[in-house]
Amino acid sequence: MNVFILCTGRCGSMSISRACKELDNYTSGHETRITKLGDERINFPENHIEADNRLAWFLGRLDEKYGNNAFYVHLTRDTNKTAQSYNIRWQHVGSILKAYTQGILTTPYQIINPSERIKYSLDYCETIDANIKHFLKDKDKKCTIALESLEEDFLKFWDLIGAKEIRIRHY
Repeated sequence: MNVFILCTGRCGSMSISRACKELDNYTSGHETRITKLGDERINFPENHIEADNRLAWFLGRLDEKYGNNAFYVHLTRDTNKTAQSYNIRWQHVGSILKAYTQGILTTPYQIINPSERIKYSLDYCETIDANIKHFLKDKDKKCTIALESLEEDFLKFWDLIGAKEIRIRHY
């Protein structure tokens, strides 16, 4: 069974992906297919856990390929904290906020007063969360992991996916 960790980004997806690498019965990756097009973008190996905030833009394709045959996680973090984290990343190469603001909202980010950018960061986070919630409304195998209750939620998640023994590393 495949597992997809859907999120806005800036909410712990890299850390969860790293923690899942310790499982014996799953492989795990973070944004492993971001350069792929078409069906290859969502062509993951069996028993793989993928964390990728951009999967929120591929939910239709995920549904067509995996539907109810996958397990879905909505990874969340306080929206204001997530937006604040994004708000300091406008100048980063590949900024999702610039792509969202300029490409989706068609507002050049350069004309936005820097003090107003937080509104766009919040709008992005709220839009992505709404897309994920809508996608998950009819899924049978799903859970939410909130960064604010990570320990408890993560252990429930491991139980729900039938996670097997943690690999023991010998050094």
